[in-house]
Amino acid sequence: MVSKVNTSIHQIVDTYKAKLLHYNEAVFQTTPPIAGWSYSEVFAHIFDSSILSVMALENCINGKGEDQKTFFTVKLILLWGALPPQKYKVPKRLIDRVKKMTKTEAMRLIHQFENALNKAYPNISKAASNQKTKHPRLGYLNAKQWHRFIEIHLKHHLKQLNRIEKSFQQSI
Repeated sequence: MVSKVNTSIHQIVDTYKAKLLHYNEAVFQTTPPIAGWSYSEVFAHIFDSSILSVMALENCINGKGEDQKTFFTVKLILLWGALPPQKYKVPKRLIDRVKKMTKTEAMRLIHQFENALNKAYPNISKAASNQKTKHPRLGYLNAKQWHRFIEIHLKHHLKQLNRIEKSFQQSI
């Protein structure tokens, strides 16, 4: 399961890279007609939070977690492979990290995430399942659950990019 999730993550990241190359630099940083985040801010959030998620799963791998329960509803989200369809507020501690950036900075952040994930990946299956670190919304996750969350979160924000793309197309 871990290798399947990892393959999926890399495929999703490739989709982000392709989208990034497609976007015009000025539009990349422009607030879309539907308001909310620009493409740039979505990239900043998704890859910054993905790096933080890799750090959390590394803490689980290194035995720096806690022996806590994972909520049943969270287990269902991880099994289903998607967040429930609704609008989510970014946790306060993460909202301050969202910023506009250039396409070059976004690509650098993507590579930083990929390098961190590639370094952690070989040890995910070896991590003790009772070693868990706290997600700001979902509660305690172990290394495999963090890995799965990264995949789900990346997919979730691809939908957001698609909504932004449609809003720009409709405003023409």
